[in-house]
Amino acid sequence: MTSKIDWSTEYDIFDPQYIADPFSIWDQLRGTCPVAHTDKYKGSWLPTTYETVTEMARDIEHFSSRNVSVVPPLMEGGGAAMFLPAPIGVDPPVHTYTRRALLPSFSPRAVDELEVFTRAWCRELMDRIAGRDTADIAVEYSQQIPAQVIATMLGVPTNMKDRFTGWVRAILENAAADPEGRKNAVIELIQFFGEQVADRRTNGLGDDMISDLLRQEHEGEPYPENLILGMCGLLLIAGVDTTWSGIGSALWHLATHKEDRQRLLDEPELLPTAVEEFLRFYSPVTMARIVTKDHEYRGCPMHEGDRVLMAFPAANRDPEAFEDADKFIIDRENNRHVAFGAGIHRCAGSNLARMEMRVAIEEFLARVPEFEIDDTKEVTWAGGQVRGPRNIPVRILRSNPK
Repeated sequence: MTSKIDWSTEYDIFDPQYIADPFSIWDQLRGTCPVAHTDKYKGSWLPTTYETVTEMARDIEHFSSRNVSVVPPLMEGGGAAMFLPAPIGVDPPVHTYTRRALLPSFSPRAVDELEVFTRAWCRELMDRIAGRDTADIAVEYSQQIPAQVIATMLGVPTNMKDRFTGWVRAILENAAADPEGRKNAVIELIQFFGEQVADRRTNGLGDDMISDLLRQEHEGEPYPENLILGMCGLLLIAGVDTTWSGIGSALWHLATHKEDRQRLLDEPELLPTAVEEFLRFYSPVTMARIVTKDHEYRGCPMHEGDRVLMAFPAANRDPEAFEDADKFIIDRENNRHVAFGAGIHRCAGSNLARMEMRVAIEEFLARVPEFEIDDTKEVTWAGGQVRGPRNIPVRILRSNPK
């Protein structure tokens, strides 16, 4: 059925058609309206070319990061009284010093140390999957990995993964359909981290990221409570859905493209290059910016307070920026993708995400080298802020022992 939606004026990134096939919509918009506009969700703009997306991402004078949600904030001011989601959801100077504080935890050396733990967890998950006839590798595998890693880094109970997942889905995936559920999830999340912070202040700091934040100072003063809570909440939310969507998309691709799966089995040294192509081709994350003042951008009359959706996934499919942009090329050499964003707000956790994707794929293929989609069941995808598979039912055709 041909869509009757005029995507240049009525786009909705939560629409089932957009979630199922955003690629043809982006192609259409690049040729007719490369910076689209909609009145849905109180209005927003949608740039779809590599040039416009990266240009706007780097223009912090006209496009603020004070609220990066693709839907309007829960309260005026974006909830700053409750928490400051730094560094992603703030501008300089707060962005500058909070990002600097986080970088050591996501350095290559720190990520190398986490790899041992991540690999062990992936192997434990695969022990539950290998040898069976069927599995949902989104629910049972990809969605289980990042929550365990981030919870361990933060020093919070890993047996709360299901609760963490519920918060993430309410705040990101269901943000438009259920604003009340989103609000309640934010409140619960902040209360949880408030209790974690209070426990450390009472019983002493440990060797975890929450304790590290409590040790931080700026200009001789400790970080305020709303900043610490915001950073903790952001680390959990941003570190879970984005990475499980990346892992899930890669596994879905390998379940549906036998030739690429065989390449990785035959040439395991190709995996880091393949991960970059998975990131480009299935980029999960769209972030927002807020227009700081009335500004005409390439003929578009933008007004102070307007929301701009930074469609990094659309930029990564732009044929002007990538040769054969609509093809997955597992050994693509020139790959300047922006799956992790661009400019000063480029994702600080990119090293961690790459490691989790690489290890997750390695360990899955080591135990289950042959699998395919179970066509008696439904593959489902979520969209909006983060696009990725939520259910990947597969038939396991061959398993290896430990």
